[in-house]
Amino acid sequence: MSVNITFLGGAQTVTGSKYLVEHAGVRVLVDCGLFQGYKPLRERNWRPLPVVPSRIDSVVLTHAHLDHSGYLPLLAKEGFRGRVHATPGTRDLCAILLPDSGHLQEEDAAFANRHGFSKHHPALPLYTRQDALDSLRLFHTVPFFHTFEPHRGWRVSFIPAGHIIGAASVLLEVGGRRILFSGDLGRSDDLIMKPPADPPAADTLLIESTYGDRHHPEGTVLDELAPALERVARRGGIAVVPVFAVGRAQTLLHAIATLKAQGRIPHGLPVYLDSPMAIHSTQVFIDHPGSHKLSPDEVRAMAKVAHFIETPEQSKALAAQHGPMVILAASGMATGGRVLHHLAHYAGDHRNMIILTGYQTPGTRGARLAAGETSIRIHGQDVWVAAEVVQLRTASSHADSEQLMTWLRRLPQPPGQVYVVHGEIGASDALRQRIEHQLHWRARVPEHGSVWPA
Repeated sequence: MSVNITFLGGAQTVTGSKYLVEHAGVRVLVDCGLFQGYKPLRERNWRPLPVVPSRIDSVVLTHAHLDHSGYLPLLAKEGFRGRVHATPGTRDLCAILLPDSGHLQEEDAAFANRHGFSKHHPALPLYTRQDALDSLRLFHTVPFFHTFEPHRGWRVSFIPAGHIIGAASVLLEVGGRRILFSGDLGRSDDLIMKPPADPPAADTLLIESTYGDRHHPEGTVLDELAPALERVARRGGIAVVPVFAVGRAQTLLHAIATLKAQGRIPHGLPVYLDSPMAIHSTQVFIDHPGSHKLSPDEVRAMAKVAHFIETPEQSKALAAQHGPMVILAASGMATGGRVLHHLAHYAGDHRNMIILTGYQTPGTRGARLAAGETSIRIHGQDVWVAAEVVQLRTASSHADSEQLMTWLRRLPQPPGQVYVVHGEIGASDALRQRIEHQLHWRARVPEHGSVWPA
């Protein structure tokens, strides 16, 4: 009996990863991500899945980022009752990310209703914080390299992928086929995360391609961040840094602590971490010491370098303070969260700075800022951008094209079929061509909704 994969997300786009594997009447969903970015993609979140959630038998997560896990609360709300299999680190981060995602959606809907800028009356959240909390009860944790059987005849194991705490590649064995999902692969030279482990042999491979068409520049995030912060401090400005609460926030905190210790930026430059989610995510680094490069002293320095802003009142109070200072706030692509209020408040002053960290999905405010747009829309209002915009090219937590190819070459034997996923179509097709021309493997960029054999 055949094994089929339906590409329900993460196909010709870098968001919404969902891969449904079917064999002998059993359905396993690998990743369960939200679509982000362009409105036509976000609208997919509101459409019913082509498979009824109650007929999905289990979910396996590669990692906790919302474009891989953020649809779970809605899946559970709509009838999914199976287990969600994940590493302990992924479960711990999902316990932070998913309720926060529900809370932000409730806040955004309430704000839209108060100010009347939504086309929907009333505006509703996709799911609530309580929906997210309910979905956490379905989690079942499994450590790296431990093979488990979610269903009779199905074997699954997690292999470290770098990228963030708990991130894994997934090897799924069923119907005589070995299917390897790369998940998001980290960099071999990441500032805080260990490199991905070597991949196991597989018949079929799904490889991510976020940076499938580009190389990371030489140098480190320390070398890029130091002159930017020194420059904004010298002119008394305020640096607003949209950060991903998991991974990128900790990288930036570690970088700032290191730069202060080295005397490369003013030791007294105030730094504020205005994201309860990022604050709690930093604790995960303490709880999982074997999953990253940082020593206990470096983790403590990272946690102490910033003033933690917990409440909305404390966040609003920052607006009354004068520069220079640095504000790190989620979300990393400025799609929601407290960073929007800081951007609305500070973007119009030429003394200030907006520092973008890592990949900005097309269609997001972060991508528009990176493209040099001088006006962005926040909470139904057009906000003039006079602040200096700096995009850190070295802060990405994803492997670049060359690092992806190096990981592929470490496969013990060529797979029979490669599906290039989780990338914009240009990046995915560029990686496909490299795989075909340099490795001489069969590779395809699947379309959204397509079904292919494993």
